[in-house]
Amino acid sequence: MSMPSSADRGRAVPARGHRRGQWVPPQHGAWAMLLVPYLAGLITVGASWVQLPLLLAWLSGYMLSYFALLAVKTHRLERVRAQVFLYGGVTLAAGVTTLAARPELLLFGPVFAVVLGVNAVFASARRDRALVNGLVSVLAAALVLPVVAVAAGVTPWRVTGTFLVTLLYFTGSLLFVRTSIRERGNPRMLAVSAGFHAAALVAAGLVALPYAVPFAGYLVRAVVLPRRGLGPKQTGLVETAASALLLASVAIVEG
Repeated sequence: MSMPSSADRGRAVPARGHRRGQWVPPQHGAWAMLLVPYLAGLITVGASWVQLPLLLAWLSGYMLSYFALLAVKTHRLERVRAQVFLYGGVTLAAGVTTLAARPELLLFGPVFAVVLGVNAVFASARRDRALVNGLVSVLAAALVLPVVAVAAGVTPWRVTGTFLVTLLYFTGSLLFVRTSIRERGNPRMLAVSAGFHAAALVAAGLVALPYAVPFAGYLVRAVVLPRRGLGPKQTGLVETAASALLLASVAIVEG
């Protein structure tokens, strides 16, 4: 699964000497998009053993898609052939284990295939950092919530509220980071971000009143912080705290 970084997506693989960069995608924001919805799902429906191979398939699938899409973007598969084979093998093994226990998870396959198709189109056009591509990947990240529910043997409708607030949060996060880094000083994008966060505050409060508290904070963040000239590191720290606040809110609502 291809997940965008909240800041920079699709950077080139670092030089050969940087081994960590060769094997781990340099997209720090992507890890929150992978782990926070998964953890929110566990908080909502509880844990089962099936969710362990599911997590492995989810993480390795992201790394597989990152390097595969990098090959599409650069037309240089030979640079990432080893990563594609390694993460492909891990994803296959973990995926088969998960599907053997919950074959109904195959129903989600077409949805994620469409997401990968969209990501591939943007990568091929070297427009993988486009806002639309980011929004599609945000949707894919949130969709792991019903997957986690089905893996636990629970109806996916059980996570509807958590899915909605997670989708709202990461969409807002994507807009906030763009206004803080890539489109800093763009008044139109700042207005779009502020308007979305205001609407998200209302929507989250309708899902469950306690969600209004963190989303009020997200609205203040979206309006105030882009004007402060934060760098990528500071923005990342803000988003780490915001993600933790979301998980705490889910625990309060679902507890």
